[in-house]
Amino acid sequence: MPASPPYLPDSTKARRRVADQLHAAIEAIVSERRRRGKLEPGLEDQLDAHGRTMVAMRSGPGGQRFSPPSAVTRLHRLLARLRMPVQHDDGGEQATLRILFVVQRYGAEVAGGAELLCREFATRLASRGHRVEVLTSRAQSAHDWANVYPPGHSEIDGVSVHRLGVREPRDTAAFESASVDVLWSGRLVPDSEQHAWRRLQGPDLPELEPWLRRRAGEFDVVVHFGYLYSPTWAGLPITSAVGPTVLHATAHDEPAFWLPVFDDMFTLPTQYAWSTDEERDLLVRRGAPRSGSVIGIGVDLESRGDPERFRAGTAFGDRPYLVFVGRVEAGKGSEELIQFFEAYKGRHPGPLALVFVGPAEDHRTHPDIHYTGYVDDQTRTDVIAGAIALVQPSFFESFSMVLTEAWAQRRPVLAQGRTEVLMGQVRRSAGGLYYRGYGEFEAALDLLTSRPDLATRLGAFGRSFVEREYRWDIVLSRYERLLRHAVTSASASRAG
Repeated sequence: MPASPPYLPDSTKARRRVADQLHAAIEAIVSERRRRGKLEPGLEDQLDAHGRTMVAMRSGPGGQRFSPPSAVTRLHRLLARLRMPVQHDDGGEQATLRILFVVQRYGAEVAGGAELLCREFATRLASRGHRVEVLTSRAQSAHDWANVYPPGHSEIDGVSVHRLGVREPRDTAAFESASVDVLWSGRLVPDSEQHAWRRLQGPDLPELEPWLRRRAGEFDVVVHFGYLYSPTWAGLPITSAVGPTVLHATAHDEPAFWLPVFDDMFTLPTQYAWSTDEERDLLVRRGAPRSGSVIGIGVDLESRGDPERFRAGTAFGDRPYLVFVGRVEAGKGSEELIQFFEAYKGRHPGPLALVFVGPAEDHRTHPDIHYTGYVDDQTRTDVIAGAIALVQPSFFESFSMVLTEAWAQRRPVLAQGRTEVLMGQVRRSAGGLYYRGYGEFEAALDLLTSRPDLATRLGAFGRSFVEREYRWDIVLSRYERLLRHAVTSASASRAG
């Protein structure tokens, strides 16, 4: 059993070394258990089958990893960029920017990762004196895109929000059928079917393109969030032709990411806002230009969780527990986590429980698994603060905000090692352990449950990491530099 990590110097290299040493110890434990027959033959193969399938799907339909745009297409995009009008002088480092955010959903009731990130940046930039507007849909749910919010203009926390109506709700049956063919069949379908799938995915916003043609040129910079939805793939060709653009692709290594229908879009932005080094590298492999900055995502360091407040509302008593925060669905790794946890409890009976915080439309009943459903921010913080560790088993991530939330509460994480983004976050912070397959999950969990000193030390490492890298003032300063660079680089391209 490894000793507690020593005092950690404030360097990424040292943190990676600690994380890798701990993972080497986990690998050694698994190897010894296999040698002694404590991991019976077939157990790992059976439990790891789901994970192997999810990883295999990253190759893209038909093994499509990247089909670069033609030389003619690249030339047309370059000429469009060079025809951009001269932008307003930013007047120096502290000048106010006129910023338009374009995103598929927007509002306090919208919990999606990209949408929440957009709202955080928009609201905080407005509070720093910038003139911020948002173009979005009237939808609240990404499952049906039904019009919920009133149409037209409103003010939310100092941000001007323009809502466009969705033509009609999503045809769920048609979309799911198309997704099987386009994403999960293992074959690359014709471009026409890819285009049809994107339209079925929605949201269908008839006024999007006319609105952008009228108004996009009024802003110093236009920021699109998420590559997957129509406000970006239909809007970015318009906005990139008239002014500086920034794309938060929030890209995951997932089947849709490699579809040729997105090829040209990734060449368009003036600058990229990457959340992690791994997301940047993924987009560069996809053919995107290496133009942008790794921004990260800010975390609330002032909020304090109260574990006893959470326990008082449940029958948990003093039971130790792990926590998962997010949607309970296969792509987020929850299916594998449930299988792993059930196997662990069968092999290690005891009081350990697992708490799922988030929407769970379909879940299995287990005496040691507790589902809270959707909870408010304070309750979520309370649950995280009392956990042995936060488990993040997702196979598709561009940045995991829940990891930083756990570190803000000084709790360690147990992360999916088959996802480069998650492993990168853990290695840069030394704020937890990562696992690849059931054997390592079991060994890592044994370490965290048997060594509270180790869990405490890793949680402290995570806290120091987010204090240094993800305080909102630090993240916003990076972001403002990126936005201003997009404006000046676009002007320089035009002048050249």
